[in-house]
Amino acid sequence: MILIAHRGNTDGPMSSRENEPTYIDLAIKKGFDVEIDVWYKNDVLWLGHDKPDYGISYRWILDRMPKLWIHCKNVDAMIFLKESKSNPNYFWHQEDDIALTSHGYFWTYPGKELTKNSIAVMPEMKEFSNIESAYGICSDFLTKYK
Repeated sequence: MILIAHRGNTDGPMSSRENEPTYIDLAIKKGFDVEIDVWYKNDVLWLGHDKPDYGISYRWILDRMPKLWIHCKNVDAMIFLKESKSNPNYFWHQEDDIALTSHGYFWTYPGKELTKNSIAVMPEMKEFSNIESAYGICSDFLTKYK
């Protein structure tokens, strides 16, 4: 089962560091994949949950791409990533039961039905009845599952 650090968190939420590039790298060094929040504004890629906080290059994404699950925070980010030739794994969701990622995984809202292609998102918010059947887990508390 794949384990995905929500915004870089592995041992509980740390809102002051979420989506910070060095924090993302730390989670990757611990062996986790990472869900990041990406914006595209004024021809610049940004990391940040509620707003663009940390400017990054596309090279930054390319260097980490096999470990990233990219949550597009605006339509321009979706367009930019769709038009890129490198095939990153990205998605858009708000409170949908399921969002399909560009690589065909089901980004699944807490507590909703899981399949073998599902990522169980934030099981600490609402328990999944069959979490062991999922492809992966995205959580702030990954060390609990490791």
